[in-house]
Amino acid sequence: MTPTPPAGRLSRRHLALALPSTLLASGCGAPSRGTGRPGDPVVLTLLSHYASGELKKALQSPVDEWNATHDRVKVATKAVEFTDLLTTFMVRQAAGQGADILQPYCLWNGQLVQAGVLRPAPAGHAAEIRRGYGAAAVGSSSVAGRVYGYPTETQTYALYYNKRLLREAGVDGPPRTWRELEETAYRTARRDGYGNTLVQGFGLSTYDDSTTVGQTLALLNAAGGRFVAADGRSTVIDSPAGRAVLDLEHRLVARGASAPGVNVYKAFASGQVAMVISAGWWTANLKSLMGEAYRDVGVAPVPLPEADGRHATLSTGFMLGVNTASEHPREAWEFLRWLNTEKVRGATRMSALQVSVGSLTGRADDMRTLLGAAGDPNLRPFLDALAYAVPEPNGPGAQQAKSLLRKNIEALWTGQQSVDEALHTTRRQVDQEVSRSW
Repeated sequence: MTPTPPAGRLSRRHLALALPSTLLASGCGAPSRGTGRPGDPVVLTLLSHYASGELKKALQSPVDEWNATHDRVKVATKAVEFTDLLTTFMVRQAAGQGADILQPYCLWNGQLVQAGVLRPAPAGHAAEIRRGYGAAAVGSSSVAGRVYGYPTETQTYALYYNKRLLREAGVDGPPRTWRELEETAYRTARRDGYGNTLVQGFGLSTYDDSTTVGQTLALLNAAGGRFVAADGRSTVIDSPAGRAVLDLEHRLVARGASAPGVNVYKAFASGQVAMVISAGWWTANLKSLMGEAYRDVGVAPVPLPEADGRHATLSTGFMLGVNTASEHPREAWEFLRWLNTEKVRGATRMSALQVSVGSLTGRADDMRTLLGAAGDPNLRPFLDALAYAVPEPNGPGAQQAKSLLRKNIEALWTGQQSVDEALHTTRRQVDQEVSRSW
């Protein structure tokens, strides 16, 4: 899934040079690849980051169902931790050990397509994907307009807030505009007599991409801006919208409402952050961590620069696609169709899998069926955002571009750069990276 500490949702790290041989051999025990002849079934390997705990169990359940009901084609799961996933894809491919089915973070899709790892979805599957999923999920699973896989987890970003902290500061409800966001942040922030932060009004944090880059891009999208141009070959963050976002964040830090050095995941759960923008996966994590105190958590759409603006936010996600090196692509696509489109009790198996671990897919109809009237109301804003979210840009240089953006945002927050310097440096560095990646 995408960014949660227990499930491996931490910093997106770019490609390393090598992996230990034990990593290449990791995975669940299964028969060797077969030929598909009677008595010798085809064995497809599926490589993901669902390596432990609830995620591993959730994926294994439908795989076991498939294997129990299909004689000619079997599926074996293999998994590594998220921080090793991209490297594993590339190293296995170079070693001739690429899995048949891959579950990449969609940010990497352009890089994987350029490297010849991902196979385009056949026309029938591509049509099913475009028909069955929201635009953001389809966009995340596509490169240059071509679909490469079935969207699995789809994360949208919204504003988490602590009802108790807002109420104690005399604030009636969550902010709807940036002006209200600032006012609420300043009213809820608290420091002790030595200047140490007791409560962040708005939780800017250098802890990981989800809070450093994710919420900045969510605010940028809400302002009508974009990080990378539509053709993927240049950045457009040095714009009025980009400047407005960085100005906002700079003011929050300078005036003491935000303390970027604080781990916002821990601080929000312990009641030390009044508001923060993050993705929907966090809801289940907070419910587990906070116990009865979870009743204080609310979720609202990302605030807009002006009250009459149109909602927009960021979406990130994962997908399941087929390796170009697979000897059995037809069988692999048919398994993915079964997992992601065939409905059981009103929803697909993949949607049921994601909801079971507190996540969402890009199938809004499935989500409404599975969440129902009794579902956690804090998931509703993330579900609503599927209709207006903007997918992360995923061209060939996307991972490095994101890392460069994070570096410059953090330099702004820590006083090493001004807003002008952060914008200009980001434009220069990211333009150089994305232009040469094609």
